[in-house]
Amino acid sequence: MKKLDVSRYYVAQGKKFDLSTIDPEDTQRLDETSIREQVRKNKKRIRRLQRLLMAEEQRSVLLIIQAMDAGGKDSTIRRTLTGVNPHGVRVSSYKSPTAAELSQDFLWRIHREMPAKGLIAVHNRSHYEDVLIARVDKLAPKDLIEKRYQHINDFEKMLYDHGTHIIKVFLHITQEYQLSRFRNRLENPEKLWKFEPADLKARDSWDEYIKAYEEVFYRCTAPHAPWYVVPANNKWFRSLVVGELLVDTLNGMKPQYPPPKFDPADYPVEDVG
Repeated sequence: MKKLDVSRYYVAQGKKFDLSTIDPEDTQRLDETSIREQVRKNKKRIRRLQRLLMAEEQRSVLLIIQAMDAGGKDSTIRRTLTGVNPHGVRVSSYKSPTAAELSQDFLWRIHREMPAKGLIAVHNRSHYEDVLIARVDKLAPKDLIEKRYQHINDFEKMLYDHGTHIIKVFLHITQEYQLSRFRNRLENPEKLWKFEPADLKARDSWDEYIKAYEEVFYRCTAPHAPWYVVPANNKWFRSLVVGELLVDTLNGMKPQYPPPKFDPADYPVEDVG
């Protein structure tokens, strides 16, 4: 299979980012059979690396997935992590904050879901909602939202300094793709539960959300907490890219099995039983 180049989706630090430079239809000319096969291979690689991460129990991984409504967050998580040890993965989803959460600072509910050492945490939406929907729908004072960008940067740097490696992914779809997914949900009784009338209203603010995301990419990417804008109109390709990013991150961490806390020579296999 042709080598996948994930670097083309990397958001460089300190530069304005234009979402129109990434084609949501891009698959790097890979055929779907090859993509599906590589997704399956990545699952095996992730399982192996997860075992090492859990055994080492010294560091953790946080995978953040953002997207427009119907952008494929749930299916991407499922395709990427199906088959891993469930004890080593924690998936959190963030909807409108509760009254208790609103009584705290905006990072309070997020910090409670950070992965312990040895674990992988996946956040379906995240603390970035507080500079995205909060900005577009004016849910907080403008001056407070402005301060949140630095709060987020400081928070992520603190996580990294304490051993959490961060991957941030935006699944980039077109308005046409989103509309087709909404129609699919309305036509399928098994998917009606995923449809929210408010999602249609949010489509009216598409351009405002694009600007809000571009501001996030400009203000909140760093080498220790990079953003990647992943073409997401093809469900298998987006899963391939996210899986590659997770594999690359885990490989870069080089997790190792810890040395035994006993001398194996004291327990000959033939004497155990």
